[in-house]
Order: sequence, then C-alpha cells, then structure tokens
Amino acid sequence: MRTKDDEKQAALFEATVKLVNEIGFVSSSVSKIAKAAKVSPATLYVYHRNKEDLLVSTYVDIKLSLSRAILAGFDDSLPIRDILKNAWLGMFAYISKHPDYFRYAEQFANSPYTSLVDKAALEKYFNPVLNVLKRGVEQKIIKDVDPHLLGAFLFQPILHLANPTKCNGFTLDEDNIEAAFTMAWDAIKL
Repeated sequence: MRTKDDEKQAALFEATVKLVNEIGFVSSSVSKIAKAAKVSPATLYVYHRNKEDLLVSTYVDIKLSLSRAILAGFDDSLPIRDILKNAWLGMFAYISKHPDYFRYAEQFANSPYTSLVDKAALEKYFNPVLNVLKRGVEQKIIKDVDPHLLGAFLFQPILHLANPTKCNGFTLDEDNIEAAFTMAWDAIKL
C-alpha cells in the first residue's frame, strides 16, 4: 500500500477547487484533477475512494477550515454580541481571503453531492457558535426564532458582501464592515 503525502493531498485539494470553479463538477474528471495536481490518476485513489469522495472531502475540509477561522480566539466569557461579532469577523476574513473556497462550497451546497454529506457531523464544527445563539435566546438577548433564521440574518450578509462578483465596487473598509455587522446584529437581537 502506498503511503500518503501531505503535499500531494494538498495539491489534489487545490486542483479540485480550481477545476470545479472553472469547469464545474461534471467536467472535472479524475484524470483532469490528477493532471492539474501533477499526480497520476492512481495517486488520487490513495487518498479517496472515488471522485465523489474527493468532492465531498474537499467540501468538508473547507467547512472545517471555515469553522477554525470562525472560532479562532473564541472566548465564551465575552458578552454574546462580542462573541458573535468575533465569529462574524472571522467568517468575513476567511471568505474574503479564500473566495475560491467559498465559490466551491457555494456550488457544492447547491449540487446533488450535498446529499452525500453528514450534515450533523458538519454542524458539530460550529457548535460553539450555535450554543452562544441558544444562550442568547435563553437570556432574552436574541429573538426566539428558528436557528436557521438566526443564521440567515446574522451570517448570510457575509456571503454577499465578501463575494466580489456580487459587491463589485463596494468598499470593504472598517466602517462598512462594522455597519454590516451592526445591521446583522440588529436583525437578530431583541
């Protein structure tokens, strides 16, 4: 059995993101991904069972790195607004820094491949933020509505504002970012 090489695995990840963003899921064959990663097609099977496994693993890896960015410096002792602002800013910075990953994840989430993802396992990556939202509801700081609504009004603006194709010409300065978070916070607070 061949041993795994972190550099080859990273090359496969990057090649998958790049190709899917350029030509889509269907056209991104194993041979094209392997060629873009500068590995043999057989090497891909050292790391993944098949193309679907590669696509799902790439998505899960992106979500995991996003959760790390959101939870960087997570401090549960801060006021709820501050905790959520830090998470919001972490997400904003991650998406702004990695628009290619964001684009892949967005395409994946709207594809049939999303049914292959263990959504409960993915949600665990974000549990600290979800728990803060629940605590905010319990303390009557945040509106008592479905958590999906809270997530949509708090985090969905980031997905729009950090996407340069949707906000071409928008100035991403500190004042606008602060105003965007304040508007998102105002939407969920009591």
